[in-house]
Amino acid sequence: MAGRETDGRLGEEFFTPGTSSFTEFLAAHRPELLVTRRVLPDGVRVAPGRIPHGTTVLALTYRDGVLIAGDRRATMGNLIAQRDLEKVHPADDHTAVAFAGTVGLALDMVKLYQVELAHFEKIEGAPMTLGAKANRLAGMVRQNLGQAMQGLAVVPLLAGYDLTAPGGGRGRVFGFDAAGGRYEKADFHAEGSGSPYARGALKKLFRRDLVRREAALAALQALYDAADEDSATGGPDIGRRIYPVVAVITEEGFERLSEDATEELSRETVRQRRTRPDGPAAEV
Repeated sequence: MAGRETDGRLGEEFFTPGTSSFTEFLAAHRPELLVTRRVLPDGVRVAPGRIPHGTTVLALTYRDGVLIAGDRRATMGNLIAQRDLEKVHPADDHTAVAFAGTVGLALDMVKLYQVELAHFEKIEGAPMTLGAKANRLAGMVRQNLGQAMQGLAVVPLLAGYDLTAPGGGRGRVFGFDAAGGRYEKADFHAEGSGSPYARGALKKLFRRDLVRREAALAALQALYDAADEDSATGGPDIGRRIYPVVAVITEEGFERLSEDATEELSRETVRQRRTRPDGPAAEV
């Protein structure tokens, strides 16, 4: 951040004891840099279909941790604005965030959130707990409420591996609403316009003993169902070799599946759909 400088020196705010929150530091000293607090003029609302929006993202826990995934399409109304958008991002070593909603604001919010977590760890000498990370992200979403009411909503999805969970480390998933409400989800969750279909697929495919490959296939099947019903969600684009982003978070940390691995799993999903167009049946 460019601070207020005099003769090349940092301003006093950089040497004054205060909060360990980078967002609160910006709010106090350079609020104009906070994208989540910029509100359009009174009475102005963004016309539907004029700003790129991203859908669909999901997360599910599995035997070794938590998996988070998203399709790659961004839309502007009935137009495809981008085919290869990255909606899943690492927040720190054991946390990832994905988003649905206004693309430009969402990407800036992700960057600010990454800095927020890194700043806290540098100041405090220890990372935030996963619950605190979810609370900080909820606060950022709440700061964007003014813009959300004018048609520029961002709805994130948070997944992390909780090293301090009772009984040992485990994956956890958090959802949010446009007003900053924070909700921990049991087992799985999805956000975006295709989320009802993705959640329906995960409801029938989820098991707590899923291994990594099974969890990845379940996520891809869920995204396939979302793309099958929701025009704003993109399915596997084999011709262009554009596939969903899939990442896992375990005790070892964040890992994005390679392009080759995601392509192989996506092709397997398409092969399964040739024999079962409606997707795999739930286990009884």
